[in-house]
Amino acid sequence: MTTIEAIPAFRDNYIWVAGNKQYAAAIDPGDAAPLLDYLESKGLALVAILNTHHHGDHVGGNLELKKKFSCPIYGPAAEIIPGMTHPVSGGDTVFLPEIEMACEVMDIPGHTSGHIAFLSKDRLFCGDTLFGCGCGRVFEGTMKEMQHSLEKLASLPEETLVYCAHEYTLANIAFAREVEPCNDMLRERGEKALEIRKRGMPTIPSTIGLEKMTNPFLRCGIEEVAESASRHEGRPLRDRLDVFSALRIWKNSF
Repeated sequence: MTTIEAIPAFRDNYIWVAGNKQYAAAIDPGDAAPLLDYLESKGLALVAILNTHHHGDHVGGNLELKKKFSCPIYGPAAEIIPGMTHPVSGGDTVFLPEIEMACEVMDIPGHTSGHIAFLSKDRLFCGDTLFGCGCGRVFEGTMKEMQHSLEKLASLPEETLVYCAHEYTLANIAFAREVEPCNDMLRERGEKALEIRKRGMPTIPSTIGLEKMTNPFLRCGIEEVAESASRHEGRPLRDRLDVFSALRIWKNSF
């Protein structure tokens, strides 16, 4: 059975490791050192690297890992990924026979222009697009692209597990409660997340269902969310894209 482990890296990154008792694949290994330590401690061989986008804190370990394990590197065809051997894009399937894992590739631009996600049954590896109670900054794409990408992810089954690449949940909840203070589920999520972090554990994975109930960037059609965004913006907002854009700009300076 394929298990998923979180390897902390840098200040708040997670490198996700999917594996069994012999082999492993790494998703977004920004730093080789903690992953190498983990693999050695477990006696695992790295058989693949999956990259969601080109940012250094997601691809920085690629070349060192490839040199040691000679493993294939899958990444977005529209971006330059260090050591990439298998460019992929939406609709492609990545199959890793050593760990019996198949991933559907999804195009989710916005944070970067070629950002992708890997969906393996009910496990979504979404990089920096959807976070616990938040979403990534729009660096290279457009607000419209980012909103569309988030809507695509929100359309997945509610039990889908969300494996994002950063531990931002508590900070994101603080913003979400500013936007939607009357959301009781959001308050409960904040209390649970705080207890989890006090124990030194990841708040990730969450689920698509939980995100739809508490993440303001997936709730742009909710009246309280739209009114808060409009009030902060100081003008009436036309539609969900307008609300999303206002929220994302607000969060940038929150």
